[in-house]
Amino acid sequence: MLSLRSRSREKTDPGRLKAIVFHSIPPTILERMQYLELLDSRDRQDGTPRLDRLRQIPPETGRFLALLLAGAPAGSVLEIGTSAGYSTLWLSLAGRPITTFEILPRKIALAKETFRTAGIGDKIRLVAGDALEHMQAVEEVGFCFLDAEKEIYASCYEAVVPKLVRGGLLLADNAINHRETLQPILDRALEDERVDAMVVPVGKGLLFCRKI
Repeated sequence: MLSLRSRSREKTDPGRLKAIVFHSIPPTILERMQYLELLDSRDRQDGTPRLDRLRQIPPETGRFLALLLAGAPAGSVLEIGTSAGYSTLWLSLAGRPITTFEILPRKIALAKETFRTAGIGDKIRLVAGDALEHMQAVEEVGFCFLDAEKEIYASCYEAVVPKLVRGGLLLADNAINHRETLQPILDRALEDERVDAMVVPVGKGLLFCRKI
């Protein structure tokens, strides 16, 4: 039986549902989004080394994530793999504080610039380091977006799922375009009795998990 404390944490703040502003995204956020889209496009064409490329999500994935976050239950909001902060900008439209993890110094610098120029630095906690090393201190996760190196997906999944509140969401990118590499963790999630899960054909494919 759920405690009163647990029930209260499950409630979604109705005010957050009004935070999405797709038709009136603040100019500072929109300008930074467009700048990062240009950088990402250039990276994919000019031979930039793989680890230096931004490899960010497409806009349709950003919109989908923002809508999901707006309706996610109360709890911590995590992003594993900040890159230059493009997906964080989309998530910020839901009006909730976000903790995002990145390990590469160049991308950390870009992300700091993103949050400063977009005017959302007060809403974002950027952690320079391995998310897995910080996960023990994280409690009651309402939403997590995973978009990091594919070899750590399984470890991140196992670290995050026990931390999810009831109804909490875990989304992992590249579930279709890297399906062969990610098949073991996709199979794990689809068979995991702790979550309801499916692969959603948005952008490059998202593994969608909801804690039961």
